[in-house]
Amino acid sequence: MDASSNRIMEVKGRAWLFGDDIDTDVILPGKYLVLTDPNELAKHALEGLVSGFSSKISKGDIIVAGKNFGCGSSREHAPLALKYAGVGAVVAKSFSRIFFRNAVNIGLPVVISKEARDLIKEGEKISIDLEGGFITKEDGGRLVVDKYPEFLLEILKDGGLLQNLKRRFDKEAKT
Repeated sequence: MDASSNRIMEVKGRAWLFGDDIDTDVILPGKYLVLTDPNELAKHALEGLVSGFSSKISKGDIIVAGKNFGCGSSREHAPLALKYAGVGAVVAKSFSRIFFRNAVNIGLPVVISKEARDLIKEGEKISIDLEGGFITKEDGGRLVVDKYPEFLLEILKDGGLLQNLKRRFDKEAKT
């Protein structure tokens, strides 16, 4: 078993609350699609909802939202902007399928929880156990979340799809 498989998949941070239907144009306005540096993209993450979001967030903070997070276009700029802004994970009642997969592909955990948005407070410190399938709240309460299939958990453990493929190909080349 390699080192990445031994890594505990836990994300800890403050909760940032958002509503339903947060689309990719809100996550990263289209006028920034000309940018190619993910650190530059990060500076504009969610700027239409929270002025200066990228400078206010602490590394590892967690977005907690309602239904249909990441709806809109299929571009991966939106999850990249969140990841490079320091977002540790996104928890929502539901996600656009393409946003969900784009996020996993770049190594940004996205977690489905039907109750998190209603039970977590703005700024509350929470912890997400991706392998166990639960969120622990600051007050000790626990919320069950949809667990990842093993193959998606492996992609996240490796830091994204490209890193996962590289690890797998390197492993095959050694055998």
